[in-house]
Amino acid sequence: MSGFLLIIIVGVLGALVQWRLNSVMKKYSKVLSPGGLTGSEVAQRMLMDHQIYDVSISSVPGELTDHYNPQKKSVNLSQGVYNSNSVAALAVAAHECGHAVQHAQGYAPLKLRSKLVPVVQISSTFSQIVIIVGILLVEVFPVIFWLGIAMFAMVLLFSVITLPVEYNASHRALAWLGSTNSMTSEELSQAKVALKWAARTYLVAAFSALATLVYYLGFRDRD
Repeated sequence: MSGFLLIIIVGVLGALVQWRLNSVMKKYSKVLSPGGLTGSEVAQRMLMDHQIYDVSISSVPGELTDHYNPQKKSVNLSQGVYNSNSVAALAVAAHECGHAVQHAQGYAPLKLRSKLVPVVQISSTFSQIVIIVGILLVEVFPVIFWLGIAMFAMVLLFSVITLPVEYNASHRALAWLGSTNSMTSEELSQAKVALKWAARTYLVAAFSALATLVYYLGFRDRD
């Protein structure tokens, strides 16, 4: 299978996963938790239960823009999550707090991913340029092509390391939501489905990076 065909297949798969994620999130955003707690309140409780007092919780614009910033120690929740008491909102808020717990407990994959961020930012920006230049000058300076490949390989490595970080954060979120009775068993099952599809977007991203690397490597034997 050629690298280009692999990229197309992964692209279609990514679109399907994103469509399914949006569908699931929309569905469970309409299922309100009888407990009445909003995403921000659940985040506060989860952090306090883990004795984390130096992490802020803030609202950010957009949809699915929720993230944890380890440099600023901040859990950033989209407005639809911050103010909502839906099953989807509570699941997402707990997931992002799962990253804060990882940070506080020194979770190794998160530490490694954080260290790679500066390198990956440079690699993702310039790797394609270096590879194109390397292809044009492959007869004269083949090392440039392999430098570009090495740079893009860092992007793939980052995507792979992201997988255990995201899956572990979801596991921590669901474990806490269940142990604290913050959700009923039915709601917990729904939250699990929502986080499962969210995690699959990172899996697709890893496959996409791998497919792109295979595509680039296909140029090594071309004239």
